[in-house]
Amino acid sequence: MGITKDYELGDIVEMKKKHPCYLSDTFTIIRMGADIKIKCNGCGRSIMLERMKFEKGLKKVVGHTDVKE
Repeated sequence: MGITKDYELGDIVEMKKKHPCYLSDTFTIIRMGADIKIKCNGCGRSIMLERMKFEKGLKKVVGHTDVKE
């Protein structure tokens, strides 16, 4: 009963809830660990989420980009 991880660093993801800025509904994964940090592709703000909360809110993986941070 394991969870399959279908996302990685640099992926562009769509979440179930949109960011309050309403400029974009996609986020880029910029850090992975016990917590996952995502960056809004509209306004550029970063959000740190617990891995379980991120996986629950993940709708789909849209694409991939190279992350340099």
